[in-house]
Amino acid sequence: MNFNAIIFDLDGTLLDTLEDIAGAANHVLAQMGLPTHDVDAYRHFVGDGINILFTRVLPEENRDGDVVAQCVTAFREAYGHYWNVTTKPYDGVPEVLDGLAAGGLKMAVLSNKPDDFAKKCVAELLSEWRFEVVFGFHNGIPRKPDPGGALQIAELLNTAPEQIIYLGDTDVDMKTAIAAGMFPVGAIWGFRSVEELRNSGAEKVIALPQDLLHLVTEKG
Repeated sequence: MNFNAIIFDLDGTLLDTLEDIAGAANHVLAQMGLPTHDVDAYRHFVGDGINILFTRVLPEENRDGDVVAQCVTAFREAYGHYWNVTTKPYDGVPEVLDGLAAGGLKMAVLSNKPDDFAKKCVAELLSEWRFEVVFGFHNGIPRKPDPGGALQIAELLNTAPEQIIYLGDTDVDMKTAIAAGMFPVGAIWGFRSVEELRNSGAEKVIALPQDLLHLVTEKG
């Protein structure tokens, strides 16, 4: 099968954002006098959007809707200031994007990150490459693993879902790809484990970004 396009997850796939997300969330928790978490723990907190992030990081007795909403508002302010302290593309990502662009593949981003932050990250850290579509979570784009956003991107790319690779680092990404009829590829340099990716339906699991170029060549 020939692949004509690729949809990337953002956090944990193209960009290493973990420390900045953890820093902003811990800042919010500390302001509220609540326990914070090690950066590494956020590998399992992130991936489903800010609201669910705070239902995971808050103590159980503080997880009511009003507290979560307060935390989300405070996080947006904190992250807006500190989103790019350490965030950068993973090693090998720039070279892979160069290779994909040279091969004529259409590229897009689909993230559960709020849409404004997703677009800001791509515009400021990945501006050298053309992404036909960048969707974060907002009212018009359902949160993954709902396939609606992925299917909207396929339509905008004028590409059949089965001709699209979906690359991500979590079970949410693999479930999204499968539900959309795309080819699910797991990135193990991100936030989750090989086992999670395989158990959630990854057709391929790759250890390094450059492995994606080999996959495209093999399948092309």
